[in-house]
Amino acid sequence: MRVAIYGAGAMGTAMGAYFARAGKAVDVICRNRAHVSAMRKSGVRISGTDDFTAEVNALLPEEMEGRYDIIFLTTKQLENDATAHFLDAFLSEDGVLCTIQNGLPEYALAEILGKRRVLGCVCSWGASLVSPGEVVMTSSPEKIEFQIGSPFDEKAPSEKVREILSLMGRVAEEANFLGARWTKLIINNAFSPLSGLTGLTFGQIARQRRFRRIAQGIFNESAAVCRALGVKPSKIQGHDAVGLLSYNNPFKRAFSSFLFPVAMKNHSHILSGMYYDLSRGKKCEVEYFCGIVSSFGDKVGVDTPLTDKMSGLIGEIERGERAISPDSIQAFYS
Repeated sequence: MRVAIYGAGAMGTAMGAYFARAGKAVDVICRNRAHVSAMRKSGVRISGTDDFTAEVNALLPEEMEGRYDIIFLTTKQLENDATAHFLDAFLSEDGVLCTIQNGLPEYALAEILGKRRVLGCVCSWGASLVSPGEVVMTSSPEKIEFQIGSPFDEKAPSEKVREILSLMGRVAEEANFLGARWTKLIINNAFSPLSGLTGLTFGQIARQRRFRRIAQGIFNESAAVCRALGVKPSKIQGHDAVGLLSYNNPFKRAFSSFLFPVAMKNHSHILSGMYYDLSRGKKCEVEYFCGIVSSFGDKVGVDTPLTDKMSGLIGEIERGERAISPDSIQAFYS
């Protein structure tokens, strides 16, 4: 069984290292030549909440050959259309592309590859690529969890994907996969853009009231859109995060505020991928977070003013009109 990880950022690189340590050879594919060179020379160095080095087979995209039974897609969604067309030539006819991306990427990918060749995966762990060949894990190894599934009636086979992912952490097949996607989207929309805007970790946002209030509000807007669509949010790591943290009265809002730092305890050191993209002058995935929530909110008649505001502020950073700074939070209060 040939397996590839396409897009060796923090999560893709970490997955390759864990799979290799468990004895499974996979191709780790990345366009970053310095990163590929470092992995070839010294392997992948894992630090933070775990500590080991693993040798991986690192490739540039132009070095790919043959067809794979499983391709894990861990790139940003900004180039998904071109990426799916490129990978179609390397995915076997009965193979599976498993997208580890955030948001709702399965629909666009399936239009190109077909529903029975696309599987979704929701991850409940974090990592940061700090230098070529080195990843810092920001979630404890025992908290590594994958939820796999499909939003389609015509589902891709999942047994082999589950077998590979289990080399790294717990794997659950989620019958309500659309609910799992929305649960992750609700959480991501509350924290990832705000981390990109301010340069703060998820834990810093959750602990400081003026940042937590905005995260709460965006979380609540996203949850309201999800429910209006008729989607039932699923549990994450055994907890009904959406039910516990969303609110419809002052008492529940105060309870939510109390729980936010607790809920983020295992993810407190995460700086979002949006922050890393914006700090390097790149476009980020805000349209796949805020944009999705706002768009569906318009369709179902749910107002999303905080989400809309966040999208606009991130756009200002992308255009060079605003700096990443904790002071940017004042834009929500002025």
